[in-house]
Amino acid sequence: MLLFKTFGRYLTLRFLRAILSVFGTFFFLIATLDFVELMRRAGDSPTATTPSIIQLALYRAPSVAEQIFPFAVLFGGMFALLTLSRKLELVVARSVGISAWQFLQPAALVAGLVGLVSIGIYNPIAAELKQRATALEASLFVRTGQVVGKEIWLRQRSVDGQAIIRAAAALEGGVGLAQVAFFTFSPDGGFRERIEAKQAVLYRGYWELSEVRVTSATEEPQTYSTYLVATTLEPDQVRQSFTPPDSVGFWSMPAVLDRTQKAGLDTTRYELRYESLKARPLLLIAMILVAASVSLRFFRFGGVTRLVVGGVAAGFVLYVATQLSEELGSSGIVNASVAAWLPAIVGTLLGALALLHQEDG
Repeated sequence: MLLFKTFGRYLTLRFLRAILSVFGTFFFLIATLDFVELMRRAGDSPTATTPSIIQLALYRAPSVAEQIFPFAVLFGGMFALLTLSRKLELVVARSVGISAWQFLQPAALVAGLVGLVSIGIYNPIAAELKQRATALEASLFVRTGQVVGKEIWLRQRSVDGQAIIRAAAALEGGVGLAQVAFFTFSPDGGFRERIEAKQAVLYRGYWELSEVRVTSATEEPQTYSTYLVATTLEPDQVRQSFTPPDSVGFWSMPAVLDRTQKAGLDTTRYELRYESLKARPLLLIAMILVAASVSLRFFRFGGVTRLVVGGVAAGFVLYVATQLSEELGSSGIVNASVAAWLPAIVGTLLGALALLHQEDG
């Protein structure tokens, strides 16, 4: 029993070191490449200095590196298992009656713990740093008053009825929109008017629009220097509507979902992100099973290179399947929970099946 406990701790440390080493290597490469790209862009910005570029690269790296957790576990697990096999440590373990399922328990435990730490501690920190990176990037590379982002669409309800809002960009601070168009509808659902403005600033209970042109089906177009539109939206809700889901930490996501839902805005992206984070520990365990299914072959049997290439390919296929499932979920074709959990569950089952066939088949 003491030998098993000792061997279990030894395996746990081996797997943990391998996974952290791979992740650390990827993190360093991501930060370095991003720094080089930002330095190239800095030539067009008079306010960008080397210290600010280093700071921006460090702010951006954690969020980008978060996406490679599955590969860190896959490659780290493969490296640890191949090293143990090459040194015949697995042969000795099998000779004393320890099965593959037993010495994979520490690996699965490490993968699960890495997943829990990544969503409970790492993800909130990465999300906070990404928000700071967005603000810093806007101050360095973007024209004053606007932030980087895709075209923004909002929907609001008010005493005057519903309105759909389209804007080209968000104003700095997230309390207004630039190059905006309001499509307003009466309480019975009929189209009322289209309001175009250079910018719209949100105050409590209303939008204040400047340089406005109002077009309706029943009247001639009118122009105004300022124009007020009633709203029930709060500044936090508007900021959240163009905040990408990966900029919201795991612990903040339920509150964000609640606010967004109450505002009548689409919550699909946030639901998908939240469910994907909860499914991450299982996905990492699936990566361990994939790594084990191609890394337990003894070196003296040969064909290790082919199996390793097959394992890497299987890991990439699982990752691509995960991304495809998330795309289907974000477009509303598949339920968010199904899209987030299905790849992890299927990957775990297929990895276990391959390992069963190899070990017990």
